[in-house]
Amino acid sequence: MKIFSQLFWLFLFSAIGTGLSILIEPFVAIPGSVIGMVLFFFALHFKWIKMEQVDEVATWVSANMAIFFVPSGVGLMAQFGLLKDIWWQLIIIMFVATALMMIFVGRLVQFLMPKFNNKSNEEGEA
Repeated sequence: MKIFSQLFWLFLFSAIGTGLSILIEPFVAIPGSVIGMVLFFFALHFKWIKMEQVDEVATWVSANMAIFFVPSGVGLMAQFGLLKDIWWQLIIIMFVATALMMIFVGRLVQFLMPKFNNKSNEEGEA
Protein backbone atom coordinates (compact mmCIF):
# COMPACT_ATOMS: atom_id res chain seq x y z
CA MET A 1 0.00 0.00 0.00
CA LYS A 2 2.92 2.32 0.72
CA ILE A 3 4.12 2.01 -2.87
CA PHE A 4 0.70 3.04 -4.18
CA SER A 5 0.65 6.17 -2.04
CA GLN A 6 4.16 7.07 -3.20
CA LEU A 7 3.18 6.51 -6.83
CA PHE A 8 0.10 8.65 -6.22
CA TRP A 9 2.30 11.67 -5.44
CA LEU A 10 4.42 11.19 -8.57
CA PHE A 11 1.38 10.75 -10.81
CA LEU A 12 -0.44 13.66 -9.16
CA PHE A 13 2.37 16.09 -9.95
CA SER A 14 2.67 14.65 -13.44
CA ALA A 15 -1.07 15.23 -14.01
CA ILE A 16 -0.91 18.75 -12.57
CA GLY A 17 2.04 19.55 -14.81
CA THR A 18 0.24 18.21 -17.86
CA GLY A 19 -2.86 20.23 -17.01
CA LEU A 20 -0.86 23.42 -16.56
CA SER A 21 0.99 22.74 -19.80
CA ILE A 22 -2.32 22.52 -21.65
CA LEU A 23 -3.50 25.78 -20.05
CA ILE A 24 -0.38 27.78 -20.88
CA GLU A 25 0.17 26.23 -24.32
CA PRO A 26 -1.15 29.30 -26.21
CA PHE A 27 1.46 31.47 -24.49
CA VAL A 28 4.53 29.26 -24.04
CA ALA A 29 5.29 25.63 -24.88
CA ILE A 30 6.66 23.84 -21.81
CA PRO A 31 6.23 20.08 -21.52
CA GLY A 32 3.89 18.97 -18.75
CA SER A 33 6.48 16.57 -17.38
CA VAL A 34 8.92 19.45 -16.85
CA ILE A 35 6.30 21.57 -15.09
CA GLY A 36 5.33 18.60 -12.93
CA MET A 37 8.94 17.93 -11.93
CA VAL A 38 9.51 21.60 -11.03
CA LEU A 39 6.33 21.62 -8.92
CA PHE A 40 7.40 18.35 -7.29
CA PHE A 41 10.81 19.85 -6.52
CA PHE A 42 9.21 22.86 -4.84
CA ALA A 43 6.85 20.61 -2.88
CA LEU A 44 9.84 18.66 -1.54
CA HIS A 45 11.92 21.79 -0.97
CA PHE A 46 9.27 23.58 1.02
CA LYS A 47 8.41 20.34 2.85
CA TRP A 48 4.82 20.20 1.63
CA ILE A 49 5.70 16.59 0.87
CA LYS A 50 8.22 14.77 3.02
CA MET A 51 10.94 12.72 1.36
CA GLU A 52 9.77 9.64 3.27
CA GLN A 53 6.48 9.87 1.37
CA VAL A 54 8.19 9.17 -1.98
CA ASP A 55 11.68 7.78 -1.30
CA GLU A 56 11.18 4.12 -2.29
CA VAL A 57 9.47 4.82 -5.61
CA ALA A 58 11.81 7.71 -6.42
CA THR A 59 14.84 5.49 -5.75
CA TRP A 60 13.43 2.78 -8.01
CA VAL A 61 12.65 5.26 -10.78
CA SER A 62 16.16 6.74 -10.60
CA ALA A 63 17.80 3.31 -10.59
CA ASN A 64 15.79 2.17 -13.63
CA MET A 65 15.96 5.37 -15.64
CA ALA A 66 17.07 3.54 -18.80
CA ILE A 67 13.63 1.95 -19.11
CA PHE A 68 12.13 5.38 -19.77
CA PHE A 69 14.39 5.99 -22.78
CA VAL A 70 13.27 2.85 -24.64
CA PRO A 71 10.17 4.49 -26.20
CA SER A 72 12.30 7.36 -27.52
CA GLY A 73 14.75 4.93 -29.07
CA VAL A 74 11.94 2.95 -30.66
CA GLY A 75 10.46 6.19 -31.98
CA LEU A 76 13.78 7.08 -33.61
CA MET A 77 14.00 3.65 -35.20
CA ALA A 78 10.44 3.97 -36.50
CA GLN A 79 11.29 7.31 -38.13
CA PHE A 80 14.58 6.14 -39.62
CA GLY A 81 13.33 6.99 -43.11
CA LEU A 82 13.16 10.66 -42.16
CA LEU A 83 16.49 10.65 -40.35
CA LYS A 84 18.60 8.74 -42.87
CA ASP A 85 19.24 11.83 -45.00
CA ILE A 86 20.11 14.19 -42.13
CA TRP A 87 21.90 11.89 -39.63
CA TRP A 88 25.25 13.62 -40.17
CA GLN A 89 23.72 17.01 -39.37
CA LEU A 90 22.32 15.60 -36.14
CA ILE A 91 25.73 14.20 -35.19
CA ILE A 92 27.39 17.59 -35.79
CA ILE A 93 24.72 19.35 -33.74
CA MET A 94 25.18 16.89 -30.86
CA PHE A 95 28.97 17.33 -30.82
CA VAL A 96 28.79 21.12 -31.03
CA ALA A 97 26.08 21.32 -28.35
CA THR A 98 28.06 18.99 -26.06
CA ALA A 99 31.27 20.97 -26.53
CA LEU A 100 29.52 24.29 -25.89
CA MET A 101 27.85 22.92 -22.77
CA MET A 102 31.17 21.59 -21.44
CA ILE A 103 32.81 24.97 -22.04
CA PHE A 104 29.91 26.81 -20.39
CA VAL A 105 29.86 24.57 -17.31
CA GLY A 106 33.66 24.69 -17.01
CA ARG A 107 33.69 28.49 -17.13
CA LEU A 108 30.82 28.69 -14.66
CA VAL A 109 32.62 26.41 -12.21
CA GLN A 110 35.85 28.42 -12.59
CA PHE A 111 33.88 31.59 -11.89
CA LEU A 112 32.04 30.20 -8.85
CA MET A 113 34.80 28.15 -7.17
CA PRO A 114 36.74 31.13 -5.70
CA LYS A 115 33.54 32.49 -4.18
CA PHE A 116 32.70 29.18 -2.51
CA ASN A 117 36.30 28.60 -1.40
CA ASN A 118 36.47 32.05 0.25
CA LYS A 119 33.12 31.47 1.96
CA SER A 120 34.21 28.10 3.39
CA ASN A 121 37.53 29.60 4.56
CA GLU A 122 35.74 32.41 6.39
CA GLU A 123 33.37 29.96 8.09
CA GLY A 124 36.31 27.80 9.15
CA GLU A 125 38.10 30.73 10.82
CA ALA A 126 35.08 31.88 12.80
